[in-house]
Amino acid sequence: MKQLFLIAFFFTISCSIVNAQRYAVIDTKYILNKMPEYKDADNKLQLISEQWQKEIDAKQAELNNMYKNYDAEQYMLSDELKKKRETELFNKEKEVRELQKKRFGYDGDLFKQRQTLIKPIQDKVYNAIQKIAVAKAYDFILDKSEGITVIFADPKLDKSNEVLMALGIKN
Repeated sequence: MKQLFLIAFFFTISCSIVNAQRYAVIDTKYILNKMPEYKDADNKLQLISEQWQKEIDAKQAELNNMYKNYDAEQYMLSDELKKKRETELFNKEKEVRELQKKRFGYDGDLFKQRQTLIKPIQDKVYNAIQKIAVAKAYDFILDKSEGITVIFADPKLDKSNEVLMALGIKN
């Protein structure tokens, strides 16, 4: 009886091992920081960003100077001249905000530069991860660099369509 129990126990364990999903954990930050081409691209982005920030800072300093001059002179100006200076200040402030948005806003110049310089390197890493996943038959590869993120998942494990069917939605 004891032997039968042990055989059943080992059979159950071996079946669960065979059906277990295989996964791996990687750290993309660590990988990218070890790549010289990523460091070069990141340094280029930093230099571009600093240059653009200096440009914005110069325009902001000019705007601040215009405000200071206006504050000092406003009591001596006619209403018409006040209005003209206020319009100039408004336009200059708008120009600075638009430049900030153009350079650093969503879909701005920095984002486009990042896409040009960094994305090909990230794609290279992703392709290497995918090759390893297929070669070693991993079902999932998780990235631990910024919280746990699924980098690769075997498509046969995706049950999204089953969920849609359960909700009565045709895919």
